[in-house]
Amino acid sequence: MVPRLEETYRKNIIPALKEKFGYKNSLQAPKIQKIVLNMGIGAATQDIKILEQAMEELGLITGQKPAITRAKKAIANFKIRKGVPVGCKVTLRGARMYEFLDRLVNVALPRIRDFRGINANSFDQKGNYSLGLKDQTIFPEINVDRLPRTQGMDVIMQIRSNSREESYELLRLFGMPFAGGNSAKGGPADGWEKEAER
Repeated sequence: MVPRLEETYRKNIIPALKEKFGYKNSLQAPKIQKIVLNMGIGAATQDIKILEQAMEELGLITGQKPAITRAKKAIANFKIRKGVPVGCKVTLRGARMYEFLDRLVNVALPRIRDFRGINANSFDQKGNYSLGLKDQTIFPEINVDRLPRTQGMDVIMQIRSNSREESYELLRLFGMPFAGGNSAKGGPADGWEKEAER
């Protein structure tokens, strides 16, 4: 069964992007290629159980088994040796990616206390988007009563596009609740063209 957001992308979002940016071919439209969720757990160097708990939670959130991330180099100040586990991550593609995005936009983000929208300026030069979440309890899969500690995570969306404006419009059409309203007109995307002209 095709995920709801994937169908929305094909039937509604691609035509809307073609109209806005004047693409001749549907394949020119920006597309999310993968979503990477990363939990950095410094305390894992002292207590491996904290890492195991985080991996279990990330697995529940994504429906996929996380991979352990290890320190690439030694950092004496933090008592970290090269190769020790410092976190975990999951890379989502295809149906699982769309299902996660659906839950992120429609369930998890609205559960953030005093939520006023996400930063619309967190795109890199290639149009990829990064989002930092402070607390894993916004996901309904997590049982708050069994939680020993709150844990933040980074959500990185790798987007195939030609500009930050195209990526912004793609995520806006997916329903991403950007701060300052869900309108591309007058939104941050308009400033990027002026920035590029300087």
